[in-house]
Amino acid sequence: MASVFTKIINGEIPSYKIAEDDNFYAFLDINPNAIGHTLCIPKKEVDKIFDLDEETYMGLMAFSRKVAKALEKTVDCKRVGIAVVGLEVPHVHVHLIPLNAMSEMTFQHKVSLTEAEFKALAKKVNAAL
Repeated sequence: MASVFTKIINGEIPSYKIAEDDNFYAFLDINPNAIGHTLCIPKKEVDKIFDLDEETYMGLMAFSRKVAKALEKTVDCKRVGIAVVGLEVPHVHVHLIPLNAMSEMTFQHKVSLTEAEFKALAKKVNAAL
């Protein structure tokens, strides 16, 4: 059965898309730790990051870096943190989290945005790419 992320890639579930290319997709996390919390995923559904072939792994890191640089340009933060946990969804995903405090990296601190705020932020970050 397809993961929730595969359903997002296929357009079966809506998302606030930041970036997309032939192999990867980036979108705003709908339950964000901080404003701008973004997920970067390979379009190829693989459960564990270290099970990716080396080319896909390196491509995901390069894609994530590009998105992180755009986040730094558009979201007020000291830096963009990165995390790969992989327990909630069986599809490799990289969390990019704009940080101003360590608490934003704990996955216990959450922020709320309206649909309009999500859309505006996605558009702004995409423009910075």
